[in-house]
Amino acid sequence: MPKNSSIKSVLIIGSGPIVIGQACEFDYSGSQAARSIKQEGIEVALINSNPATIMTDPMNADYVYLKPLEKKSIKEILSKHQEMGKPITHVLPTMGGQTALNLAIDCDNAGIWKKYGVEIIGVDIKAIETTEDRELFRQKMIEIGVGVCKGRTAKSFLEGKEIAQEIGFPLVIRPSYTLGGTGGGFVNTPEEFDAALNHGLHASPVHEVLVEQSILGWKEYELELLRDHNQNIVIICTIENFDPMGVHTGDSITVAPAMTLPDTIYQRMRDMAIKMMNAIGQFAGGCNVQFSLNPDTDEIIAIEINPRVSRSSALASKATGYPIAKIAAKMAIGYNLDELINPITGSTSAFFEPAIDYVIVKVPRWNFDKFPGCDRRLGLQMKSVGETMGIGRNFQEALQKACQSLEIKRNGLGADGREERDQEKLKYSLANPSWDRLFHVYDAFKAGLSFNTIQKLTKIDKWFLHQIEEMIQLEHKIETFRLDSLPKEILVEAKQKGYADRQLAHLLRCKESEVTAKRKGLGINRVFKCVDTCSAEFEAKTPYFYSTFSASEENPDNESIVSDKKKIVVLGSGPNRIGQGIEFDYSCVHGVLAAKEMGYETIMINCNPETVSTDPDIADKLYFEPVFWENVFDIIEHEKPEGVIVQLGGQTALKMAEKFTKYGIKIIGTSYEALDLAEDRGRFSEKLRELDIPYPPFDTVRTADRAVEVSKSLGFPLLVRPSYVLGGQSMKIVINETELEQHVVKILNDIPDNNILLDHFLENAIEAEADAICDGTDAYIIGIMEHIEPAGIHSGDSYAVLPAFDLSENVIKQIEEYTKRIAIALDTKGLINIQFAIKDEKVYVIEANPRASRTVPFICKAYQEPYVNYATKVMLGSKVKDFDFKPVKEGYAIKIPVFSFNKFPNVNKELGPEMKSTGEGIYFIEDLTDDFFLQVYSERNMYMSR
Repeated sequence: MPKNSSIKSVLIIGSGPIVIGQACEFDYSGSQAARSIKQEGIEVALINSNPATIMTDPMNADYVYLKPLEKKSIKEILSKHQEMGKPITHVLPTMGGQTALNLAIDCDNAGIWKKYGVEIIGVDIKAIETTEDRELFRQKMIEIGVGVCKGRTAKSFLEGKEIAQEIGFPLVIRPSYTLGGTGGGFVNTPEEFDAALNHGLHASPVHEVLVEQSILGWKEYELELLRDHNQNIVIICTIENFDPMGVHTGDSITVAPAMTLPDTIYQRMRDMAIKMMNAIGQFAGGCNVQFSLNPDTDEIIAIEINPRVSRSSALASKATGYPIAKIAAKMAIGYNLDELINPITGSTSAFFEPAIDYVIVKVPRWNFDKFPGCDRRLGLQMKSVGETMGIGRNFQEALQKACQSLEIKRNGLGADGREERDQEKLKYSLANPSWDRLFHVYDAFKAGLSFNTIQKLTKIDKWFLHQIEEMIQLEHKIETFRLDSLPKEILVEAKQKGYADRQLAHLLRCKESEVTAKRKGLGINRVFKCVDTCSAEFEAKTPYFYSTFSASEENPDNESIVSDKKKIVVLGSGPNRIGQGIEFDYSCVHGVLAAKEMGYETIMINCNPETVSTDPDIADKLYFEPVFWENVFDIIEHEKPEGVIVQLGGQTALKMAEKFTKYGIKIIGTSYEALDLAEDRGRFSEKLRELDIPYPPFDTVRTADRAVEVSKSLGFPLLVRPSYVLGGQSMKIVINETELEQHVVKILNDIPDNNILLDHFLENAIEAEADAICDGTDAYIIGIMEHIEPAGIHSGDSYAVLPAFDLSENVIKQIEEYTKRIAIALDTKGLINIQFAIKDEKVYVIEANPRASRTVPFICKAYQEPYVNYATKVMLGSKVKDFDFKPVKEGYAIKIPVFSFNKFPNVNKELGPEMKSTGEGIYFIEDLTDDFFLQVYSERNMYMSR
């Protein structure tokens, strides 16, 4: 059926701040849905409290409400629209993860939708309840003949103990209505059971848990489905987990298409998935179904079904090129699959199942180092903060590319001299998965552990293990040669298996540049293939590419055709992590759109499947590739752009600035020399001295002995800061020589040969920061924020108030003067962020970052101005005075840091110079008598630690 004409306006509910378990994949789906519905002439209102997202940008919706995700806000919005004479008629809750679904249920239970005449689309409440209530789900599956684990729901401690006695150990505990597996876990003994049950009952908002048999070690698969009003169903993607059951799917390495699934079993799973979707309710939209398979008996068990878009659907969209959220949104407003066109081909129907002629591998990214003393074992509760995706012609190539994208100081999977060789440590790691188990599987083969031992300890499918074993065999073969004697066919094989030149240089005991020169001399070059949803059966209209190495030199079959337009490359920010999150993706997207407005063909390079920047319809060309030197350099050689924008993609992109400069590739905006000066703590402080700008007394050291010597003249407490890091990594306040020595030794172990800055820590100082746009001669300050917490807590973990709330005019003047002086002295072209400490009315500069900062999207949303757009145009030659700045300044905006400490219950919630928050919210107040502000202000010293 065509569009439902009764739908006049739709409210989309977002997912709120980024937390572990619910990240920027919902920014991607929410943005797609909003644009998709707006295209149909329907008014879109959107509620989300996250200022760092593209989703909450005015370009996506007619009305954007940056309000807390709670019933009160929903009532205010619905009431306001009725008063405006533009009532909201429908609500779409499936694009904002668990948060949006839970809020939709709360509003339904409170009669809010009914009172305002709002109808839910995209899902029905009954379906949510059936899938979220573990007992209802179990009963429904039994009713339709789909296998489930033996178990029952417990609403009390006593009931839980009875069920455990009935089923016997090992068991699994799954709380109802929670996100990212919160509160869940495996229990092997009666001794562990009491604590786990108690924890699960508390974690569930309805205080109910499912206690069921454990299927640890079984294989895990996911199917992504779409269904329309006519009951047409398509399976978009089948995803196989490399890690067996026992590791949350968000923490598992996943592969698409499924590699080890026989067609007969796939057909059974497919039939079950369709039966399950039809049984939970009659709605049109997307659905994710998870299955477990007993590898010995082929018994299939349904684990869960999510009647909404999910982390996996973002992955499936990027993996296949089929925009699930976009199509699901169209179906929610009435269209059927056969009435829609697949946007990738522009000619085929959306009612067809993607076929892919490549492999994708997703590898999660963790941040355990931010939570000292936390339990690093992986289980039912998700702990990763981001992910990368590699696309290759085979599993090995895709796996290497995903590992090269992680930014964990590795060059890929192995071949970098950083292997673990201790067999006992390896065996423990294989049996108790943590973030590095994949690397330890590789190391175990290299260390000589038998195939059977590795398989028995990990329960990873033999096919995957054979693939990794094969890579080790190839490496042993390569190591028997020197570079000059290495046969061409072995070099081609290594490149086709995803090995970087840097890895091959390690194996061949030579320099990376020598491998690159030999490879190119032999004509072994990257070719670019199109992601087209249909195995190249139809021509794709969307320029979405990945690289590989062709088997045939004569016919490389390069599908990325280079135009003669002037081009700009925007480097993305790679996987999300603490210290570099979605706010850099926001800046990259706006950078791309601004460069388009300036008449450039835009090229995006990024490897994060969750983000809007890797949506194929943002840039003119998307290269889904590791933000890794070799890959980026080959794309630049192929495309020959005017230059590269590095200041929007956080530290990931900035780290390449030196190499670009060395290779004569133009950096658009602030030069490498200025970026480097700001990053090098010592040189930057010298610059401040030259500019006559106050800074805390400092010195730079490269050894622990020198640090102790310097501390005598500087005096404790001292702030210890390495150069070239993001998110305050390894920063610490120390109060005596012992702490100082220990910390400097630790930094030098982690980051050898680093320039470490020691500066006298200004106790009880106020911290503030300013963001500005500069064209080299003129600077405009977009915002000055004052932190509620004292100096010493990382700016990303502080509540920040815009504009400053109690700094004197004299202090504000100093901040403005120093910001402009530094921006111009660094010859900044684009954005700059400067952080200050204020003590006794004197302003000291702590650091300057001549790049997009975490706070820029927050200021854009608070003042309702597109500052990244302006800054990008300045990088491309416009002047600051070309723009008519008209910030909307009403009351105050507060940036609220959001933490995921609940994932690490045994870790102290202590804050210091190293950032720990995973996301942020925005909250508007009219004046400083606001209760929220007063409460936060009263607690400003509570969590301050070192």
